[in-house]
Amino acid sequence: MMRKIFILVLIGLLFSCGNNGSNQNKTTPSKPSAADSLKSCCMKTPARFETNLKGDTTFKNGSLSHQGMVYIKGGTFDMGGDNNQAAPDEYPKHKVSVDGFWIDQTEVTNAQFAAFVKATGYVTTAELKPDWEELKKQLPPGTPKPDEKTLIAASLVFSSPNHEVSLTDYSQWWTWKEGADWKHPQGKESSIVDKDNYPVVQVSWYDAQAYCKWAGKRLPTEAEWEFASRGGLENNIYSWGNENVDQGTPKANTWQGKFPTLNTARDGYPGVAPVKSFQPNNYGLFDISGNVWEWCSDLYHVEYYKEINTPQGIQNPKGPLKSFDPDEPYAQKRVLRGGSFLCNDSYCSGYRNARRMKCTEDTSMEHTGFRCVTEH
Repeated sequence: MMRKIFILVLIGLLFSCGNNGSNQNKTTPSKPSAADSLKSCCMKTPARFETNLKGDTTFKNGSLSHQGMVYIKGGTFDMGGDNNQAAPDEYPKHKVSVDGFWIDQTEVTNAQFAAFVKATGYVTTAELKPDWEELKKQLPPGTPKPDEKTLIAASLVFSSPNHEVSLTDYSQWWTWKEGADWKHPQGKESSIVDKDNYPVVQVSWYDAQAYCKWAGKRLPTEAEWEFASRGGLENNIYSWGNENVDQGTPKANTWQGKFPTLNTARDGYPGVAPVKSFQPNNYGLFDISGNVWEWCSDLYHVEYYKEINTPQGIQNPKGPLKSFDPDEPYAQKRVLRGGSFLCNDSYCSGYRNARRMKCTEDTSMEHTGFRCVTEH
């Protein structure tokens, strides 16, 4: 039985969405499903509150090591939608230039995040009881306070239905689960023991920011992320090229079968996969498509691409000054990129280079992680 807080969290919640039917060489997609009418990728997920740091998280190693990172020489590219799967917020396609930067080869792993927590005593958003005074700022005025018993430390966990469901009813496959956090990704009965090389998940944007600060790095801008994902391939749909995700050898950790009831796991992983389980893109980056969604530094604004589109292009865009999502106008959201193990063309295409997702900064989910960059 869903409780009031679960309803608040899941109203309009969507891990990924978009037009359907990605085909090789940008051919006309298959007939859209009911999910095509959905506008938002992660909607109405209420804010919880800022991070809880213990001690000094300032990077203290003196000089930054680039171990496990790849240097990407700067350049100019066309940013935005590549085919008719693109959502309105992926347009217009616009000219962007970025300076060179270092980027993690992989998503930040459980082992790396554990080292950060051990060094700092950091407590993640999911481990803290929600603060209603902060949470209600993300909701329409007058939203009633839920029962105090529902305001517990918890996070969102995927649960595959055992029957056919409407693709517009996200509560059928997301569960607000007590005790779910980065150490217990699927609830307090789960564990990350022997999963040091898996990407850390159940981390909010605040958590990712705190880790980056400790490591002497930062989150990538949305432009840096897309430039890195494209791997030097011009206007290709995916990080590996234009071949459909379900053709040939598995190219990323995605959902195979019928979402959300049947995952054939043809790629070998019904859930999150260890980093480096699939071939890297041309820049040597692993899991830049699929596996887990990755936080970016940018605020999300639905009209941002229109605002920065100029004939001469834009240099090193860092996102809008203000967040705005018309589907949830009271919530401040950040951009996520890359798709996850839950993405499938029957429902979404989150693993496309240009696909954008947005979530409130306090959102933590079973399929959300991050990687870091630095320009130094």
